[in-house]
Amino acid sequence: MRTPHTKTSYLINISVQARFVPDQSRPDEHEYVFAYTVRIQNDGAMAAQLISRQWRIEDETGNVVEVRGLGVVGKQPLLQPGETFEYTSGSHLKTATGTMKGSYFFVAEDGHRFDTEVPSFMLAAQRTLH
Repeated sequence: MRTPHTKTSYLINISVQARFVPDQSRPDEHEYVFAYTVRIQNDGAMAAQLISRQWRIEDETGNVVEVRGLGVVGKQPLLQPGETFEYTSGSHLKTATGTMKGSYFFVAEDGHRFDTEVPSFMLAAQRTLH
């Protein structure tokens, strides 16, 4: 007999910190590089494995790039309840500002499949006033 699960069985919290990488950027050639660190925490009661990711990256001109793929940074971490996985990756824009948002697809140890949204976050190069 299967025990019914509540929504809290599958609770993944995501936080993101983004930063501009000036030494890899070339603003005069419209190349802006950003790094972002994602912290994924399993606050649910069930172990879950991150299977894939989807990102929507938009620059200030409205140009959109969609990225989909298996895992993150070559890994598909299995997070036990209370565990955290953190990784750093990057993105390139042709403008000094933009946004990213996305989702991660998980499979819980009981076979339940679910998506966790990554809220929109800002990518912004520091601007110098003269």
